[in-house]
Amino acid sequence: MKEYTASQDRYQTMQYRRCGKSGIMLPLISLGLWHNFGHQDDFENARNILRTAFNNGITHFDLANNYGPPYGSAEENFGKIFKEDFKNYRDELIISTKAGWDMWPGPYGNFGSRKYLIASLDQSLKRMGLEYVDIFYHHRPDPDTPLEETMRALDHIVRQGKALYVGISQYSAEDTALAADILKSLGTPFLIHQPRYNMMDRWVENGLLDTLEQVGVGSIVFSPLQQGILTYKYLNGIPKDSRAATEGSYLNESQITPQIIKQVKELNEIAQKRNQSLAQMAVAWLLKDSRVTSVLVGVSKVSQLEDNVASLKNLDFSEDELKKIEEILKSD
Repeated sequence: MKEYTASQDRYQTMQYRRCGKSGIMLPLISLGLWHNFGHQDDFENARNILRTAFNNGITHFDLANNYGPPYGSAEENFGKIFKEDFKNYRDELIISTKAGWDMWPGPYGNFGSRKYLIASLDQSLKRMGLEYVDIFYHHRPDPDTPLEETMRALDHIVRQGKALYVGISQYSAEDTALAADILKSLGTPFLIHQPRYNMMDRWVENGLLDTLEQVGVGSIVFSPLQQGILTYKYLNGIPKDSRAATEGSYLNESQITPQIIKQVKELNEIAQKRNQSLAQMAVAWLLKDSRVTSVLVGVSKVSQLEDNVASLKNLDFSEDELKKIEEILKSD
């Protein structure tokens, strides 16, 4: 493939938002490498997606130790692409990774112990060929490990110079506040929370967003399209090649009910009147709240990424539009 040189106007169209009360600005759209970057995927397609992202001002690439499949392969592939394409742009990038889910056999390859978190990040840095990541997350709450141990491990990682900032994912509002207190007492830069959030999954509205605002922490939301439900894909039923029809997927046919399809069709009508695709409106809807710093998108092709970036052309909603959206989502 031709040697990569980033577009000179990469910062002309992307918009950026301050992450909580930190000094960091994140792009409104960030790229997640959860799917489509593993060893079973097309390497050159993954490379094109990353290049297109940066050419459009997406400076944040989000990974985790277990992204693939197999586990670790997304980081390995990213490391190869980084070395060939992005090494000279390192200081323009925010690269994150995480640990918290099952990663290797035995009792020390999961959850939130100090041993697991420190060992996992060392492995991640080696796979990616990096000296440090910008953000290191605890990927999920651990009910059995004391929160102080997990937070002190994150503090230790920052003091080692292996991460500049730390974050958490999927923590409740209560545990987020406790984590913030511990990290503040340690003097550790708690930057961001990564929750699942979209039009159909609203749990963060029950206190988490308020807590993040109070403690000065930003948020980057994942699954903005509800695993593809908030797209054109299911407007007329379940396609055979869709995620819902794929065995072992996080989405299954039982979740695509007639009521869901009815709601999606009605939401799509609003999107069309806004001159947006349903996916674009779903992304814009999240960004209407300034407490959402960035929306994390996962794509399988360049055209999907470009469609997501185009969401930023219309982020404003009228009161009537918001009211109609709520009525649709609350309908039985």
